[in-house]
Amino acid sequence: MSQNNQIIMNFSVPPSLDDLDVIASQQLELMPEELTDYVDNLAVQIEDIPDEATEVEMELDDPYELLALYKSGKQIAPGVEKKSANDDDVLILYRRPILDLWCETGDDLTSVVREVMIEEIAAQYDFSEDDIEEMTARHYQGML
Repeated sequence: MSQNNQIIMNFSVPPSLDDLDVIASQQLELMPEELTDYVDNLAVQIEDIPDEATEVEMELDDPYELLALYKSGKQIAPGVEKKSANDDDVLILYRRPILDLWCETGDDLTSVVREVMIEEIAAQYDFSEDDIEEMTARHYQGML
């Protein structure tokens, strides 16, 4: 995964699925130490917004409220897992909701993507809210 892709942001057009994929791939390699064991075989996908099935499954009122979704390779349905995984774990990042958050906060897009990834991965592995907040704050400071 050691691609050295460079993105030159052109703010006259919104970042594409490919732009977010490059950012997410780079950030996956820079996860906090506490999460490195969990991301070794993690695939990242970028989609515009959650599909209708995900909206129903997650009981979303608005597809723009879901920034990311961690799908375990063992998961059959939410809360129901097989004994062994047939697929890799996948972190799906939703481009449009992330771009909305980026515009709302005015933060650097890479920082927004990094924080969303840390929060979703850490929540999947039952890190406490305090641990997650500390990881995102510490990791953000390290990136300045």
